[in-house]
Amino acid sequence: MKLVTAIIKPFKLDDVREALSEIGVQGITVTDVKGFGRQKGHTELYRGAEYVVDFLPKVKVEVAVGRDLVDRVVEAIRKSANTGKIGDGKIFVYSLEQAMRIRTGETGADAL
Repeated sequence: MKLVTAIIKPFKLDDVREALSEIGVQGITVTDVKGFGRQKGHTELYRGAEYVVDFLPKVKVEVAVGRDLVDRVVEAIRKSANTGKIGDGKIFVYSLEQAMRIRTGETGADAL
């Protein structure tokens, strides 16, 4: 099992959710986060005063899948979250040692 984590732009969330649903992903976890990468934030003007926005709003999407689905999930996220501009985000893939469905006690891939 693998845990795929993607940090994406908030307005791309619906596109990513639809792309994952199309390939058979049944559940995702979404968290609002803030951060910066190479873009290092930006400056904005508010009521005539300029200020620096260091941390930009992002969305973290987490998907637990079997090994056979990992490449398709990564590609679906990459294609649906891509704008071609800086700050599109990153995708991370982690090994997932154990999973358990609380309601039934199912473990491993059955719990996904």
